[in-house]
Amino acid sequence: MSSLESIAIVARLTLREAFRRRLLWALAGLTTLIIVLTWWGFSRIAEVSPVTGPVEMLGVSQVLVMLAFMFSFVLVMTAVFAASPAIGPEIESGLLLAILARPIRRSEVLLGRWLGLAVVLVGYAIVAGYLEVGAVGLTTGYLPTDPAMAPLYLAGEALVLLTLALVFSTRIASVAAGAIAVVAYGLAWMAGIVGGVGEAFNSEVLRGAGIVARLILPSDVLWRGAAGALTPTQDVLRGGGVASPALYKFSPFSGTEPDAVWLGWCLFWIVGVLAIGIVLLRRREV
Repeated sequence: MSSLESIAIVARLTLREAFRRRLLWALAGLTTLIIVLTWWGFSRIAEVSPVTGPVEMLGVSQVLVMLAFMFSFVLVMTAVFAASPAIGPEIESGLLLAILARPIRRSEVLLGRWLGLAVVLVGYAIVAGYLEVGAVGLTTGYLPTDPAMAPLYLAGEALVLLTLALVFSTRIASVAAGAIAVVAYGLAWMAGIVGGVGEAFNSEVLRGAGIVARLILPSDVLWRGAAGALTPTQDVLRGGGVASPALYKFSPFSGTEPDAVWLGWCLFWIVGVLAIGIVLLRRREV
């Protein structure tokens, strides 16, 4: 049996476990609730004040970005608490030892777990993200700068935290792995705000701090990409009373879509951290 077949088997078992634990059903129900509430809320907004001018569009855009942030938080928490018990409890219970007795390597177990959970998270992020943006567009007529990319950036952010929590789970307890990943996510987000302040006020120290934090954990790169994709156009910002759109960038709910270099770093980071996780799991006694 080849490595790809082994990884596919573990991924399929992970998907079955997600069904058994009703994770997929919970995500489906949550998605339905979010879309219904989004549709209802923005319909009421459009009835009270039709979205026809830049001021109204700016208001709708800010509500949409804030909803995207809440959605990204739910997505990240799902990734962390799905990944943190993926490896550790199997080692403690001896289940991993039984799996490894078959012709399956430790690296294949880790990659299969990652792939199975990644399918769930990416599918959820894309479906829910596009439905939410579509609900806003249909009810208000407003569309942000790049609505097609926003759910993809959010899916990438979930993959970063999924990878981090999964690797932590190879060495430490599930609760600790999840807690560390969540704290790291919060620190990265705050560092992103600091970096945005540095960009807005031309402070090299603050800008450098933001860059270093994004290199260590690039989740904020992808969140800022999603926020940038949902950001209103420059005309809407000026028409809505934002005198200097450049200063708007340091808002916690604003951002800029990353260039190819940063996207490449995010991909390299995921692959590199997975490689570290494989090494850690190989060296752990089971």
